[in-house]
Amino acid sequence: MTVATDIVRAFTPTGRLRASINLGNPVLAGRDAAGAAKGVSVDLARRFAQRLGVEPELVVFDTAGASVDAVTRDEADIGFFAIDPKRGEGIHFTPPYVLIEGCYLVRQDSPLQSNEEVDRPGTRVVVGQGSAYDLYLSRELKTAQVVHAPSSQAVLQHFLDSGAEVAAGVKQQLEKDAAPLGGLRLLPGRFMVIRQAMGCARSRGEAAAAELARFVEEMKASGFVAEALARHGIQGASVAPPGT
Repeated sequence: MTVATDIVRAFTPTGRLRASINLGNPVLAGRDAAGAAKGVSVDLARRFAQRLGVEPELVVFDTAGASVDAVTRDEADIGFFAIDPKRGEGIHFTPPYVLIEGCYLVRQDSPLQSNEEVDRPGTRVVVGQGSAYDLYLSRELKTAQVVHAPSSQAVLQHFLDSGAEVAAGVKQQLEKDAAPLGGLRLLPGRFMVIRQAMGCARSRGEAAAAELARFVEEMKASGFVAEALARHGIQGASVAPPGT
């Protein structure tokens, strides 16, 4: 598909497509044995650069907050984010391409048995600073206290070191980090569905945002997203339905 020249220019002011990649969410991205970024978001970035007829440039971050900042400051041209109204002040989001779960983790002997029991006085919930679930829980929790770890990867250790009652995060990240330790359990179900989308700065314009949205819908419909998830061994995440 040929993309209009003005839209290509809107996405590539440096002549390359700078894609902001967040390593803080293992569903979307990680590193291979050589240390290079890999994952479904990397695959999508490269495919979109190919669509524009330019070379991709991966701009890699360890946290969602830093990744968002790079796009809103025009230090990157596109990014991969959980949809959130606060972030939407500076970013045009596409429809989601992947749905993942936000879950709570507690110690085995915790009295907490359900997600609904978490929001009560005296409960401290550790979250990754600037993550999608941080933004969500900071709005939604009325009596529990939100405690910030410096990144999503640091949530479990901060939870253990601080003696907090609950850790919150992406289900796959919590499961991976908790597995070697024992004595921990996830509460049943989920406290939120995290809708992962692509996005660009609002300064890039409505036409550019529409082109990015078309790309995402085509990648879902063609099976590209499902194939990428399978290729990278991602379980527990689903391709978002069309048009959502």
